[in-house]
Amino acid sequence: MTGFFAQGRLTSIPVRPAVRRELLEHLTETFFAADRGYTEREVNEAFRTVHDDTSALRRHCVENGLLVRERDGSSYRRVTAAAV
Repeated sequence: MTGFFAQGRLTSIPVRPAVRRELLEHLTETFFAADRGYTEREVNEAFRTVHDDTSALRRHCVENGLLVRERDGSSYRRVTAAAV
C-alpha cells in the first residue's frame, strides 16, 4: 500500500479492483469504528485527511460492501465480517 501514498496522502486511487479493495479495507478499518454510525460529513472529513476525492472513496467503499449507507443518505456504518 505504501506505493500509493506520499507524505501521508493518497496519490491515486488504485485502478485494479483487488488492490483498490485492499486499500479501502485499510482505510475503513483505520477511520471508522464498527459500533457507530457516521454522517456523510464525518465520512468526508475522515477521507479528506488522505485524499481530496471523498465522493469516489465513499462510493467505492459502499460498492465494495465496506460501508453501508442508509437509504436516505443520513448515515454510514462500517460493515464488519460478522455482519456479512
